[in-house]
Amino acid sequence: MRVDMQLYERDFYAWTQEQAALLRAGRLEQLDTVHLAEEIEALGRQERRELVNRLGILLGHLLKWQFQPQLRGKSWQATIIEQRQEIQELIAESPSLKAYLAEAMEKAYRKGLLLVVRETPLSLQDLPDRCPYTFEQAMDPNFYPEK
Repeated sequence: MRVDMQLYERDFYAWTQEQAALLRAGRLEQLDTVHLAEEIEALGRQERRELVNRLGILLGHLLKWQFQPQLRGKSWQATIIEQRQEIQELIAESPSLKAYLAEAMEKAYRKGLLLVVRETPLSLQDLPDRCPYTFEQAMDPNFYPEK
């Protein structure tokens, strides 16, 4: 089978299947190494984005919990629990993400702030400039911030 280097642009799914078949057959010299390397790097970036997105949802709901105590309910609590579980699974599957936690928390907090502003009457001025929670607090199943 001759490798079609343009398949990547024409039919991404077919390209992925072809690359997998070549890898399994040990036909490494026929791999589209340039695009394959780009796609592997993109998978890593996707894991980092997933961590930031899930942390953003978690932090946003912790802020809502803290700054709107009168509206606390099981939906917010369920979201907090779900995001904690998903983040734990993500880190368990990719432990090297731990090295990225400080940067992820910073990015996630900005996302969390926007979530709160979008979903509540609160404004940015009502909320802390910096994340008031550590990663450990945010992930602690017994942590629910009080005002």
